[in-house]
Amino acid sequence: MTLGVALPLQEEIDHTVRLAQEARDAGLRSAWFGQTFAYDSISLAAIVGREVPGLHVGTAAIPVFGRHPLLISSQAQTAQAATRGRYHLGLALGTKHLTETGFGIPHERPVRLLREFLTALRQLVETGSADFHGELLTATTPLSAAVPGAEPPVPLLVAAMAPQALRVSGALADGILPYLAGPRALAEHIVPAVTAAAEAAGRPAPRIVAFVPGVVTADAEGVRERMTEALAFYERFPSYQRVIQLSGGTRAVDLAVIGDEEEVAAEVARYRAAGATEVVLTSTDLAGEADRRRTWQLLGELATG
Repeated sequence: MTLGVALPLQEEIDHTVRLAQEARDAGLRSAWFGQTFAYDSISLAAIVGREVPGLHVGTAAIPVFGRHPLLISSQAQTAQAATRGRYHLGLALGTKHLTETGFGIPHERPVRLLREFLTALRQLVETGSADFHGELLTATTPLSAAVPGAEPPVPLLVAAMAPQALRVSGALADGILPYLAGPRALAEHIVPAVTAAAEAAGRPAPRIVAFVPGVVTADAEGVRERMTEALAFYERFPSYQRVIQLSGGTRAVDLAVIGDEEEVAAEVARYRAAGATEVVLTSTDLAGEADRRRTWQLLGELATG
């Protein structure tokens, strides 16, 4: 699985399944789903993966605040069994605004919570049991938590880009899901940090699944204007501000890949050269159906070429 797309979540499930079928038929290897307050992304991934054989599916990403490892393990293992081993679980620290506004709980000590969450969750997905007692959460299994057919163990990925989160992810997860992190930030900061943490913990080299907003289009100027508005939301958060600056940009749109087939293919190659093991394009529907199909066709050709 090297090239994929993030599927939009504004449509009915049947339409999402049809889009996933189209992605697979175009030669793409994976389809990913974000998590908001609407669709449950793990359930949606399980449905799509079940309906579209051969396509890997993943969530990118579920905030750990307001969740518990026992429940996420049950959901993720069920999705893994339903898709016959093609599900990938992405976790995130979330944001203070959405956590405290939506759940009414304090967004405190996020890195510590991530460490404890991953420690308990890995026990659960690998052994079907847990006996974890941390500072912020407890996870024990008086009954088995194993799901028949959930093999191999669900890959655990984290939307990590800051130094502390990268250290925890390298030590405890299988990889990371950076977003709006350009090739420079990946090569100079993110990949070395998470790789060093994995090596220190005796873990395999981590997967680097780079999420990149991108569209193949003849209307680069018009799409850039729409992308500027669509991505402005992320400029509110210090974590994204930092990684945008490390990438050499000033605004989120500076990390968008917009142009013809040759230009987009060259940018995908830059991400790979910077250490990305997989590239997932997002916002491919921003310029309409014709450009989305054009974008997916290119990605399929790159994936199979």
